[in-house]
Amino acid sequence: MSSPSAESGAARGTPSTSGASAPASDYLARGTPGLRRAQWALFAAGFSTFSLLYCVQPLMPLFTHAFDVSPAQSSLVLSLCTGLLAVAIFLVGLFSQALPRKRIMALSLFASAVLGTVAAVAPDWHSLLVLRALQGVAMGGVPAVAMAYLAEEVEPDTLGFAMGLYISGSAFGGLSGRVITGLVSDHFGWRAAMGTLGLLGIVAAVLFVWLLPPSRRFAPQRARGWAGVFGDVRGGIGAHLKNGPLCSLFAMGGLLMGAFVTIYNYVGFRLLAPPFSLSQTFIGFIFVVYLVGIFASTYFGRLADRHGRGAMLMAATGLALAGLLLTLSDALPVLIAGIVVFTFGFFAAHAVASGWVGQMSRGYKALAASLYLLVYYVGSSVLGSLGGQFWTGGAWPGVAAMAGSLLLVALCLSAGLYWRTARAPQAPVAERGAS
Repeated sequence: MSSPSAESGAARGTPSTSGASAPASDYLARGTPGLRRAQWALFAAGFSTFSLLYCVQPLMPLFTHAFDVSPAQSSLVLSLCTGLLAVAIFLVGLFSQALPRKRIMALSLFASAVLGTVAAVAPDWHSLLVLRALQGVAMGGVPAVAMAYLAEEVEPDTLGFAMGLYISGSAFGGLSGRVITGLVSDHFGWRAAMGTLGLLGIVAAVLFVWLLPPSRRFAPQRARGWAGVFGDVRGGIGAHLKNGPLCSLFAMGGLLMGAFVTIYNYVGFRLLAPPFSLSQTFIGFIFVVYLVGIFASTYFGRLADRHGRGAMLMAATGLALAGLLLTLSDALPVLIAGIVVFTFGFFAAHAVASGWVGQMSRGYKALAASLYLLVYYVGSSVLGSLGGQFWTGGAWPGVAAMAGSLLLVALCLSAGLYWRTARAPQAPVAERGAS
């Protein structure tokens, strides 16, 4: 097997949306104003998308009382959104060759923020689920396109750091969404909490449009008819599914996210119950541990640039598993420490894996990102809801056993990736820049 860097160099002879023929000087380089604007624009996009996506997580216990639904049913308000987000991401990836990067992300950000604001006044449970489903569809234009934009526009030796900052925005959004809704809902109710997040999403969308530089290494291709489009899609999917290490990264995305969402879906139920019996505000502030995700994403992104993605992916997954084991304690400080370590490991692993997808794919980078995120959010939707059955049948030990099993499989996959890439010859830096 060739190294990921060599593989990206091989993409020159493959149909691609990455603008491989553009000169290397067109890259956004570290220290330049263009890269700084792009990083903060995508930080804002990550904040908006993931604060709106996960703001309902601390509200799930409130939904069980407001709408008289079970804990497993309450998880639908998140799982339905992430499930349709996965489908939307995949569909955007299919037609990514014809879609202007900045415009599709901007439309996605504005639509999802407006729908989030409207969801705050949903009259009943089913209306809320419909609005959340539509919101998931609207969000689909950001994640895969953002990953593709970075893989195309940022110089290869800075990609890990840039991708880490985007994931940091996602972590900050997940933190803000949970903390804000926990705090506001305690004083003004869940409707005010969701409305607040919707308005913040609109502000983030405006900042994104203002900051993001237009693509320089990608130009939308004119449609060549349905046959041509589906021919390209079929060829791109076939190439990616024949790439064994890339498929391992796809699987890791689903396993990591399935474990992560399962833990965060049901930790609120555990902390509300004895022996903790905490308030909704306190539980909201538990999500401040997302701050470690911001640090982990950029830190491990840099480590991956320097020391190799395989080793860092394995280390990050191991950290997540170690943190999960600590959450089995009934001592609140130990449990919180476990959540901190688990969150650090998850975001570190996701930053490394998502950055590696763009480098490992042989052309069709947006489609590769879409496939990764399809599995990622299917894992969130399906496994996150399945965790409700483990909560009902086995309480927290059951939830931890399910998430731990997922992380063990992910750790085995990361070890396989490390072993295969460690044996591969590394391409020279000059070649990586030319790819």
